[in-house]
Amino acid sequence: MSKIVRSIIALSISSAISLSIVSSVNAATYKIVDQGEASKLKFTYAQHQNINGGMAISGTSIYNFPVQFQYLDEDDLNAIRNYAFSRFQSVHSLNDIEDFDALKAGTPTANDLAWVVRWLQDTSASGKGNDIEYQKIGDTIAMTNLNGVTEDYNLWDETFAGTDDLTRSTIDIVSGITNGGISYGTATAPYLPSETFTDADGLEHTFWLREYGIRGFFSYDQGAQIHQVVPFETQYGGGNSAVLDVNETGIAVGFSSYKLTQGYADVIESDSGGCADPDIVPADMTLEACIAEIQLGASTDPYHSMALKATLNPQGSPIVEQLGLLVTPHPDDERAYSSFALAVNSSGVSVGFADGFIDETVAEPEVNERRAYQYAVVYKNGEVIDLTGEHVNQGGSRAYDINDAGIAVGHIDKAIGGKGVQKFFYVDTSVPKEEFNMITPDDFFSGSDSTVRAINNSGLMVGEGEIETHNESNLNPRRTAAFVYDMNDDIFTNLNNAIPCSLRLTYDILEARGINDSGMISATAIVKTDRRDAKGEIMLDDNGTALREDVVRAISLEPMPDDGETCTAEEEDKVIRQGASIGFSGVLSLIALFGLRRRFFS
Repeated sequence: MSKIVRSIIALSISSAISLSIVSSVNAATYKIVDQGEASKLKFTYAQHQNINGGMAISGTSIYNFPVQFQYLDEDDLNAIRNYAFSRFQSVHSLNDIEDFDALKAGTPTANDLAWVVRWLQDTSASGKGNDIEYQKIGDTIAMTNLNGVTEDYNLWDETFAGTDDLTRSTIDIVSGITNGGISYGTATAPYLPSETFTDADGLEHTFWLREYGIRGFFSYDQGAQIHQVVPFETQYGGGNSAVLDVNETGIAVGFSSYKLTQGYADVIESDSGGCADPDIVPADMTLEACIAEIQLGASTDPYHSMALKATLNPQGSPIVEQLGLLVTPHPDDERAYSSFALAVNSSGVSVGFADGFIDETVAEPEVNERRAYQYAVVYKNGEVIDLTGEHVNQGGSRAYDINDAGIAVGHIDKAIGGKGVQKFFYVDTSVPKEEFNMITPDDFFSGSDSTVRAINNSGLMVGEGEIETHNESNLNPRRTAAFVYDMNDDIFTNLNNAIPCSLRLTYDILEARGINDSGMISATAIVKTDRRDAKGEIMLDDNGTALREDVVRAISLEPMPDDGETCTAEEEDKVIRQGASIGFSGVLSLIALFGLRRRFFS
């Protein structure tokens, strides 16, 4: 998770070139409030904050993960030892198994505990991430920071029987808190061990099962009473739903499963190798276990998803309606068509993205009508309207936010200089749809991927973009930086150049997720801290000095008067060279982890 970039010299050179080109060092206009330090986990990640500064925070990489060793046998422990032996030389900060006897006794060293967790998480053939007979790991905690105090936001996780340990098998994310105090987000049910099942050969099995997958939630009292948004379709696994934004009148948007994917249903219902096969159910496993096994191993989403609108109330009985799809497929087209709503403004107009055809003008699609992308849309007056315009020479797009004036923001894939590049955009949706005009302002440089995540009612947008010009690779990824863009004055600012000079080596701001109407920005930055092992203990070098490592941390950027500060040449040089000291490829692994979830949690 925190592996250091291999080519440190190449990274430092490209960092210096790109940063010196795109911007100069400016006077500080934001102060940093570090909201994300947590004692029980390594990484924190900013979501959104309200006008009062109440921030939603996500956390991952939990210390002292509660592995249930009683469910592991000798073969499992030998497999873990072999797993570590074949990988430790390529995994930064981990050694080979240190004390196998302690591991067998269920009291592993921190190093060995880390290997057990990795093995349980690994979804390849070498690990047990997709095996329903092994403990499941979610490792994502929801938190909120209110009045400067960060606390866990407990949802549906449960303790293991006879212990005080939560399963930590859930993925819990609070997406935000309205100014009026409605908190909302998405979480999963916990995986719990089943009662012992004896198969037809007399062998005993324990299956790790959960009641449902992801469910949207909301609460009017900071989690004391939590209400679900039940999906439209729940067959064969409980369905999926999400609440991704709520406005001040209690209108929520998100998505819900509305239809089973036919191939997924066919496998479950098959009497030859499926869950209707008596040689599998009940001979080998229960029906619940069979469905769970198929769902874990599915290469495609088991459900089609539809954007939803929900009118919330404190009693927990939301009125939920479907917002529709962008296109109407041919009746015989069995491919999944989905739509998602990510944000809603005070007028109830929402934005997101949806599956569409490459030819946006097609009225009578063929069974196999060409489609390749999902397109940014606005849900308005009962319509799902494409924001992209003509699809010729355009790729996919997504709209992440909309303000009360109807300005929608997001990103679109475009061809620039023969290369596909992702560029941030804004579009005024208050005008007739025939007049929609997607504007893509200049960002760091022409080949930089950029996106806008949020916009406030003053027209300030925040997001992130690439700041390096070298070719991207897995071993040498491009660094990103958070930015703020003022659409009124067409001013684009790297947020790393808008904080006090003394903090620019301490905080490297990677991305910005939200901006409220007070101008406070929710962001995530790399910071250096004492390195801790899997049990949360500080690691020391041979001289007894604490080792250091890079982690990501949730922060708030709060506007302050321009202090007139001008960084010295030495300080400016330090800022430019900062990228060379950061374990950026490892941090990008964390960003990628949440990036996969941003399909649902943006």
